[in-house]
Amino acid sequence: MSRTSDGGATVHDHTTSTTEDDHVYLSLAGATPGPEGEGRWAYGTGFADPLLGVDTALPAGLAGADLAAYCQMLGDDALVLAQRLIEWCTRAPELEEEVALANLGLDLLGQARLLLTRAGQADGSGRTEDDLAYWREEYEFRNVRLVETPNGDFAYSIARLLLFSTARGALYEALAAHPDPVLAAVAARGVKELAYHREYASAWTLRLGDGTSYSAERMQAGLDAVWPLLEELFTAHPVELRVGVDPAELREPVLRELAAVIAEAGLTVPDVPPLATVLGRAGRDGVHTEALGPLLAELQVVARAHPGATW
Repeated sequence: MSRTSDGGATVHDHTTSTTEDDHVYLSLAGATPGPEGEGRWAYGTGFADPLLGVDTALPAGLAGADLAAYCQMLGDDALVLAQRLIEWCTRAPELEEEVALANLGLDLLGQARLLLTRAGQADGSGRTEDDLAYWREEYEFRNVRLVETPNGDFAYSIARLLLFSTARGALYEALAAHPDPVLAAVAARGVKELAYHREYASAWTLRLGDGTSYSAERMQAGLDAVWPLLEELFTAHPVELRVGVDPAELREPVLRELAAVIAEAGLTVPDVPPLATVLGRAGRDGVHTEALGPLLAELQVVARAHPGATW
């Protein structure tokens, strides 16, 4: 996930220093505002020299372990969904959509890099983004189950993207004022990216819902399938409450936004119960579906087979 000074990508490097970790944040300080700015994309040209200028000191009253756990939750959401979106390469219905989905995945990958790096700083462990992405086991990941389920058909993936981008965009708007300056900066930048993701997903929801009877049927089936996974995004984990975030407050405004898009597409808001938990535990507690293991195996295989390798 990191790169060497000549632009090559580093698979895994246990020797990366804390100072070098700070460089992943430089892209936040250097992000150009507006939809055409370099900051729109995950890496941009500022990738090699990314957040100088963003204060990385822990804010008073905030426990480093809690901040690290929260950044890991958000970072894992972004990392896992990025992997799912990138799986559409060579499989999307049109070449243009293939490129678009890959770019959305790169946006999320950029967010994951920043959040996981912050997690390694905040807990004092010094773990890098690569340590957290490639060298954790399945039960150590804290992503919601919505992002890990297999892609299904195109309509399923669009439905998932619509739900995730709407909820995550609303969360990032709130987090832009968080006491932690790094989390606030990541959120402020992510709002622009998530707005585009939601726009993309909304456009396809309308196109499929208002298309043929068959496309509408597939889009409705996609919404029906992902809807039970939505509630987890609004269920507060004790760590979230300790860092001053209650995702339950986002439920009503997010549901209103989703209902408006679904109604405009001529579709129906699903009336289905949330996916069951395991004794009250779900993705935020490291309890996942059987789909996460194979995804991580593919994500981590090169780093684990060739530790320390660069290209």
